[in-house]
Amino acid sequence: MKIIILGAGQVGGTLAEHLASEANDITVVDTDGERLRNLGDRLDIRTVQGQASFPTVLRQAGADDADMLVAVTNSDETNMVACQVAYTLFHTPTKIARVRESAYLTRSGLFSNEAIPVDVLISPEQVVTNYIKRLIEYPGALQVIDFAEGKAQLVAVKAYYGGPLVGQQLRQIREHMPNVDTRVAAIFRRDRPIMPHGDTVIEADDEVFFIAARGHIRAVMSELRRLEDSYRRIVIAGGGNIGERLAEAIESRYQVKIIEKNPTRCRYLSDTLESTIVLQGSSSDRDLLMEESISEADIFLALTNDDEANIMSSLLAKRLGARKVMSIINNPAYVDLVQGGNIDIAISPQLATIGTLLTHVRRGDIVSAHSLRRGAAEAIEVVAHGDSRSSKVVGRTVADIALPPGTTIGAVVRDEEVLIAHDDTRIESGDHVLLFLVDKKYIRDVERLFQVGLTFF
Repeated sequence: MKIIILGAGQVGGTLAEHLASEANDITVVDTDGERLRNLGDRLDIRTVQGQASFPTVLRQAGADDADMLVAVTNSDETNMVACQVAYTLFHTPTKIARVRESAYLTRSGLFSNEAIPVDVLISPEQVVTNYIKRLIEYPGALQVIDFAEGKAQLVAVKAYYGGPLVGQQLRQIREHMPNVDTRVAAIFRRDRPIMPHGDTVIEADDEVFFIAARGHIRAVMSELRRLEDSYRRIVIAGGGNIGERLAEAIESRYQVKIIEKNPTRCRYLSDTLESTIVLQGSSSDRDLLMEESISEADIFLALTNDDEANIMSSLLAKRLGARKVMSIINNPAYVDLVQGGNIDIAISPQLATIGTLLTHVRRGDIVSAHSLRRGAAEAIEVVAHGDSRSSKVVGRTVADIALPPGTTIGAVVRDEEVLIAHDDTRIESGDHVLLFLVDKKYIRDVERLFQVGLTFF
């Protein structure tokens, strides 16, 4: 696939890295020559320096025969104009744009071929808000991903000493929970993937990814770790777009406080939010945190745009007694440094956004794709089509499907039913199949596996 990526920042660079390793023809456009040189030195891609929305620059990047344009520059306006130019002059089939400003997103009918021709809108703030909201709903989870409109979920947890299954074989899950069906999709032990089998023994500190129907998630989590009490008191550091959206989404069910430096923004938040308490001040002000009883907070969320401020305020909140702290960290080099230490969960907006982008870039009828473990692994939801003659999966049992190395089928969603995959589970046309890949270099093999042969047509 020939793809033009506009913007060589964190999201554009990470997306180029993902796609370049999968035999795509990638061209990255940016005004920053040094950033492009760094990308070009590391990846097998073309780079073009120039203004992303200029017709001459897009032509130079190969827009005449590009399959897809992904506009992820820091400017909403540049992204939208680039899509318009690609549609009008180059008839680019698929145009994806990152648009942050809610003033654009709330206008119905703005994004269509008759207005601004954007096929797929990506709103990073909304993606990250939804991501954090799911983590709040499942205390103790490291990552929570919805599949099939939330009917099934993939959850990552760290196995702790004292969990009923720690030190025991995976097959004993069924003995512990005869009425709950689940599938462990992968285990990461000391950062190395382990393909799970019935006799695999779970060790303390293993990172366990499992798939289950939404209603069974808590039961499975309780087998791997001591189930934490639900959160009640939540403190948000930073009243920007993400802080505001998150508070708005959760204030009806939790006691929420926002700490924001800017007095004007504080007044706006006070007028906009209903029950959230808005405090003006610095989230790294020890006296303010103690005055607001940070030691009684169930969760402290550092959601400003400043990585260093987020890290320092999170460390301070943890030291002062906050039960759990999560922090947005934009710099990927910092994520591995802090994750799992005093900061319980480091949230990378880039990787959360990449998952949404990958959904639309993948070939075949892929409904969703999610980057896991900071890009090392991937979970995808793909729809099976055809019949036993035209498809390599339809009509076959899981045991008979020739899956690429390191790939497991975790579950099948059929209409409203979630079927956890076992060797004798048979795939039918129209099934949503949930797969886990510990090595994303095999993604093309998975796509080819689910492509329908010519006899289907």
